[in-house]
Amino acid sequence: MKLPPVELLDLGNGLKMVHIHQKDVAAGIFGFVAGAGSAHDGEHPGLAHMVEHTIFKGTKHRQAWHINNRMEAVGGELNAFTTKEETTVYSIFPSGNEARAVELLADLAIFSQFPEREFEKEREVVLDEICSYRDMPSEAIYDDFEDMVFANTPLGHNILGCPETVKALTPANCRNFLNSYYNRSNMVVFYSGPCPPARMQAVATRHFEQLPAGQINALERNDRFVIDNRCEQIENLHQAHAMIGAEIGSLHSHGRFAEKLFANIIGGPGMNSLLNIELREHRGLVYTVEAGTSHYRGAGLLNIYFGCDAHDLERCLNVTHAVMKRIAARSDSELERRLDRTKRQYLGQLAIGSENRENRVMGNARHVLYFDNLPGEDTALEAIKAVTAAQIKALAEKLIKPATLVFTP
Repeated sequence: MKLPPVELLDLGNGLKMVHIHQKDVAAGIFGFVAGAGSAHDGEHPGLAHMVEHTIFKGTKHRQAWHINNRMEAVGGELNAFTTKEETTVYSIFPSGNEARAVELLADLAIFSQFPEREFEKEREVVLDEICSYRDMPSEAIYDDFEDMVFANTPLGHNILGCPETVKALTPANCRNFLNSYYNRSNMVVFYSGPCPPARMQAVATRHFEQLPAGQINALERNDRFVIDNRCEQIENLHQAHAMIGAEIGSLHSHGRFAEKLFANIIGGPGMNSLLNIELREHRGLVYTVEAGTSHYRGAGLLNIYFGCDAHDLERCLNVTHAVMKRIAARSDSELERRLDRTKRQYLGQLAIGSENRENRVMGNARHVLYFDNLPGEDTALEAIKAVTAAQIKALAEKLIKPATLVFTP
């Protein structure tokens, strides 16, 4: 079944909307993505995440309880999340409630007030989230690794911030952040559902009319990558956790498709990834091993994660090192056969992922935010097909001497 086409609509004065018209679905998805993540926190680590939490706590027109009940009253929900470089706020709701959702999210983006009493309550929620997160070393190691390799750069601090920085945040900090980054030049709105393009365009244009024009706040970025090796001892760990990684291209790098394919080869979601075969299937040393890429505006990161018994840690690191050396030493013809299989597998994974409506519409909106156009499916397909064995070997060589972070019991 062919997926419905993606359209890019102009809402006036620089604001754009990604629209996917799906006539026969029972629910709509509407939201916005703003170029405002933890890399924009400046002197206030955790600020973007705090704004994401407290944007629901009161506007010029509504109190917190009214915001919470506005979509829940019709069976819908509100949600949001923050990454290193953007914040996404959205609602999923029964079709027919598009105007209600658009009006509410415009109110949040334009008129949030961050009332003191609600702000203080939510600060405690965020502090608890920070403490809970430290109880999950398999999650925390990702942020700690980026803190290590991007030290003293905008990418080099945890999205949540730390207790000291969160305790220092104020409602004025949040309002100033909203004023700086939530504007037409730095946001993209999105919709997927049965409402036709012209009608959604009219509704969104009307409600976002008062969103400031603003400008893209170009940061002074120096996201240098630091090769480092560190071991941290943590009490009460059940097993050791390891993260290794290397610098790759940025979000705008032409090599990003090769990097994604390489991550798929060594530690993708399939059971046939090389590290899963070597560490889990052949030796039974790990329960989970995975590889991934992170592409930011000013930098990129290729990483591998696994957890294992502490006495197996050195062996697992050695096996990983041996796999990278083996890839780097393979003949092009031998590697091309593996690469062809991986390309088919990866394209199949993309096809399955595109069936997820949330992922599809949000992914397109993020692409518009960063590239000012919709992603060309044919362009991506050709770029994936063009990846060569030489590119894969070069990436393996990067991981022969990687940065490494280990949590040990």
